[in-house]
Amino acid sequence: MGHRKLLTLGAVATAFGLALVAGPAQAEPAPNGYPYCNNGSASDPDGDGWGWENNQSCVVRGSRADPAAGTGGGSSAACPSGATCGSYTVSGLGNRKRAITGAGGDTLDLAIAMLETENMTTNYPYGDNKSGDAANFGVFKQNWHMLRNACSRFQGQSSGNYNNGAALNSNLSADMQCLNQAQGYYGIDHWFAGHRNGETGLNNPNTADIQRYRTGVHWIRDQINANGAQGNDTRYWVNVPPI
Repeated sequence: MGHRKLLTLGAVATAFGLALVAGPAQAEPAPNGYPYCNNGSASDPDGDGWGWENNQSCVVRGSRADPAAGTGGGSSAACPSGATCGSYTVSGLGNRKRAITGAGGDTLDLAIAMLETENMTTNYPYGDNKSGDAANFGVFKQNWHMLRNACSRFQGQSSGNYNNGAALNSNLSADMQCLNQAQGYYGIDHWFAGHRNGETGLNNPNTADIQRYRTGVHWIRDQINANGAQGNDTRYWVNVPPI
C-alpha cells in the first residue's frame, strides 16, 4: 500500500492560495475574574486599583486590587474567605482618621470610609459618576436615596434634588450626622445593604455581594482595632468591586 500524504491545514491553505489569519488575542482576566482595565490607572480616579470601563468594573494591572500583584503587605489576620486584602501606608491618612473620629466617628465609620477611597476624602468624581438616587456624597459615599429618606437635613426631598447631597462633600460633621441617622433609621444590617446597593439592596438585603461588602468592612474595622491604627497612616483594604 502506498503512503498517503497527511495535509496540514497550512498546506491546504497554501495549495489553494489562502492565507491563515489569526483572530485577535483574548485578554486574560485578573485572577479574581474581573477584566484588566485597558486604560490602566486612567480608569481609576479613586486610586484604589478598581476602574470602570465598558459598563463594568475592571482591575488596574499591578495595583493592590490585582490579586496577581500580591497583597501589598498583608495583615496579621486572614483575609475574608475568597477575598484578597492587605495594608500599606498613605501619607497624611492619620490626619483624616483623626478628623473623622473628631467629628464623632468610631472605628466602624473609619472602616467604611477607608474601603471607599484611598485618602478617605471626597476627592472622587462628582456623585461617584452617578445621578439621582444612586449619586454618592461625602467621605462615606452615602447614596442620595438613603440620605433623603433618613437624614433630617434632606428628608422630604425628591430623587431629582440629588445635587443637594453635595453639601456633605465639604461638611464632615454633617456627613457624620447623616451617617448616624441613616444607621439608626434603617438598622445596621439594612443600612449595610442599602449602602452597598441602594434601594435594590434595601429590598433584597441578603445577597452574597452585600454579605461580602459587610464582611470586608468588618475585617478592616477589626484590623484597625487590633493594631491600634485609629490615628496612623496605615490603610487596610479588601478587594470589594465597586458597583
